[in-house]
Amino acid sequence: MAHGAAAGVLPMPLCPAAKQSASGQLHGRADPVLHLRQASRAGRRQLKRWPSFTTRASASTVKESVLRDFRQRRALKIISGLQNFDKDKVASVVIAAEKGGATHVDIACDQELVKLALGLTSLPICVSSVDPLAFPPAVEAGAQMVEIGNYDSFYEMGIQFSSEQILKLARDARRILPSVTLSVTVPHMLNLPDQVKLAELLEQEGADIIQTEGGKYSSPSKPGVLGLIEKATPTLAAAYSISRAVKIPVMCSSGLSAVTAPMALTAGAAGVGVGSAVNKLNDVVAMIAEVKSIAESLGLLSRCASEELSSARQ
Repeated sequence: MAHGAAAGVLPMPLCPAAKQSASGQLHGRADPVLHLRQASRAGRRQLKRWPSFTTRASASTVKESVLRDFRQRRALKIISGLQNFDKDKVASVVIAAEKGGATHVDIACDQELVKLALGLTSLPICVSSVDPLAFPPAVEAGAQMVEIGNYDSFYEMGIQFSSEQILKLARDARRILPSVTLSVTVPHMLNLPDQVKLAELLEQEGADIIQTEGGKYSSPSKPGVLGLIEKATPTLAAAYSISRAVKIPVMCSSGLSAVTAPMALTAGAAGVGVGSAVNKLNDVVAMIAEVKSIAESLGLLSRCASEELSSARQ
């Protein structure tokens, strides 16, 4: 399997700072072997720099809050995109998640974006990256969950991730942030048995959530509802198989819609992740409508209404 656009090269997220030219840098790219060798040493330094991450009582409370909807098998995470640093677009996605009835929102790993999101929503904020050293500043800014994954933008560049690379990234993330909720995406480029094996190893490494993917690039042969079901098949199959192999929650993501989101829960997923179905829309009103449609299909809005009525009666 190819591990990069060039041998030995793994791209890091193209954050605004990384886009600037600098002597000896590769415009946001780094040698993965060198990066991973340095990660454990750098991770120890990061822990000294951000000691608040090791406060067990508060970290445990935050983690319980983040994982509650997963444990109740009702999580809906709206994803703005790992390489999406456009503040206006990210704000629209966050607003849609908040107003549409989602339970979590996932944004690019950037301190300023986290601060922006905190001003727009009370939902738990997840930050996505393939560089574990990018997580601590975002967590310090207020992110409650980190995600190694959302690889879509890398696939578009012809770059894939091996099981070994992902395991190493997960180990580094867990070492740097031992108490923060960690989600790791299993690439759909792996065959299904290898996806299951990787998920089992990630659970052993301390991952809290496994996210599946697959379907964004499928071309359904049927129109309408049949096409939507066909497009979701790869991620549904992964969720079914992985959820029966691990004890931690599985989030089914990629290629899902209001038609197929309930199927993910039936297949064994504890939640659903939705990206392009929302973030590719150009209007925040349309985004809210799409999130509401998916939330309704999962029974989230009726459940929220029942909980509010019960609270009012008490």
